[in-house]
Amino acid sequence: MTVGGETVGSAWSVGELRRILRRHGFPDDMDLEDTTSICWRGGDSGTWLDHPWRRHATLVLMMAGLLASMVLSAAVGWPDASGALTFAQRMTGVLFVLTGLVQGLAAVTVLDYWGRRQFRISGAVVLLGVLIALATSSLLLFMWLEEMEYTPYLLLFLPLWSWSVWALVVLVREKSWKGAPWPKRFAAGVVVTALLTGVSLAYSTMYQPTAAPMHLTLKAEFGAARADRKLPFVHVPLMFSMKNTGGIPVYIINDIYTVRGRAAAYSKVPRDAELVEEWRETAGELGNTLGEAELYIGDLRKTTISSNHVYGAGKWLEVGQEFSTRRVFQLPREAKYDTVSVNVQISYMRKDRGKLDVDEFGEAHYTWHGSDKRYYCQWVLCGQHIIYSGRVRHNNNLINVTRKPRFVTTSWSPGIRPVSSISSLRYWEAKGDLREERTELDRYGAASIRADAEVPMAELLKSAGV
Repeated sequence: MTVGGETVGSAWSVGELRRILRRHGFPDDMDLEDTTSICWRGGDSGTWLDHPWRRHATLVLMMAGLLASMVLSAAVGWPDASGALTFAQRMTGVLFVLTGLVQGLAAVTVLDYWGRRQFRISGAVVLLGVLIALATSSLLLFMWLEEMEYTPYLLLFLPLWSWSVWALVVLVREKSWKGAPWPKRFAAGVVVTALLTGVSLAYSTMYQPTAAPMHLTLKAEFGAARADRKLPFVHVPLMFSMKNTGGIPVYIINDIYTVRGRAAAYSKVPRDAELVEEWRETAGELGNTLGEAELYIGDLRKTTISSNHVYGAGKWLEVGQEFSTRRVFQLPREAKYDTVSVNVQISYMRKDRGKLDVDEFGEAHYTWHGSDKRYYCQWVLCGQHIIYSGRVRHNNNLINVTRKPRFVTTSWSPGIRPVSSISSLRYWEAKGDLREERTELDRYGAASIRADAEVPMAELLKSAGV
């Protein structure tokens, strides 16, 4: 309705028409057929195409869909906006929160567009909210199709995708953008916003986590041994140091050092005929990470003397942070070892790709404790292990809402190389999918580093004055 060239509202019936006229000073009994006062376009006073029940149903469905999409955008964006480690990921989260606010505004505007239409731009705002809902639900659906795992969010974004397609058809049929004062500028703004969103998502999910380097330096060395005055033993110190020399912080998900004593049978005559067989036997020994083959020795035997954690599972190193520690182990003075070696291995993962629940992960579970049925396993079947397991959340919350929860699980046992996995299985004894574990280890940037040192037994005894 226009009065004197100014739009004053919209009427869906004769009653609404008279109420608007009354507010603008026209009499209640004004003749609606008086062509000198009223000009009808596309009909007359008896032409009303409105179906109230249909209009009200459309209003309710539009508002409900936009509000649900607003909640989804906020749920996806807020964890990244408030807790992501990188600036790009935080900005992606902020972007989702802002789109949620736009959809909330569009939900309120629905009341005007399917009501009095007092604001010319209301139809365009509703259209923008629906386009955002369609883009968000399409993105989530596309990411879900990569793995097709059940997640509670599926019950929200799958119906929302269907709703947004219906809503877009309704708004296009009604040409809701016509009321906007600058429809071309509005369309250009929508396109630019979509492009910026796509670039931001691509940068935060692909380029930025890959570009940041990850590097740890690790060192292990023996110190000078000291003889025990009361017991026939020597005390041998070990020094470990590691430093995060990369560009991102890292979680330590498992670590172990193992001290071994090596003994062998020596011969002045080369053992060429037996060398290959000896190497095969040595390389296949449990706990031997590298095969050894030497010309003048045979019958290689390695004995685990000491094994322990270095730093502790579930802790982390910030960029530039350094850690060092000193440990001591004991050797009998008469020990028949030729050399003593130490091997240290650290397993870690990028902190910019996932947030590990360190409180849960830092709790040790013992497989020989029958009271912990989730991790208990008979010794004859599984051996004896200490298990660490905890939830990890990807720093891009889009992955969290389109996947099952992921868990980091590691096993520790003295003298044995630690085993780590990241999968949708919570407990270590469950048989998982190797392909999934490799994918997740790569997704969260898991890696390992090791260092070795070896010293002759004679040198240790000499430094102890024995």
